[in-house]
Amino acid sequence: MNEETNTSVSAEAPTMSRFEELKALVAAAEADFNKFYNEGNKAAGTRVRAAMQELKNFAQTIRTEVQTIKNEGKPEGESTPS
Repeated sequence: MNEETNTSVSAEAPTMSRFEELKALVAAAEADFNKFYNEGNKAAGTRVRAAMQELKNFAQTIRTEVQTIKNEGKPEGESTPS
């Protein structure tokens, strides 16, 4: 990632803002992707790999949160009052 951008996985409560965080991580890596693939900048490739690892870790965090939220829901077959 760029040195100016220091995005990290948030420890706050899971909300739809996770999607915004995900988009920010991808957007922050865009310049390095361009430098690596279009300009052949090998140092940018190292930053792309680091950004991809951060995305992988963030994706795992989201997957865990989704599973936890899903499992905390009502048991299957139980209806909610209308």
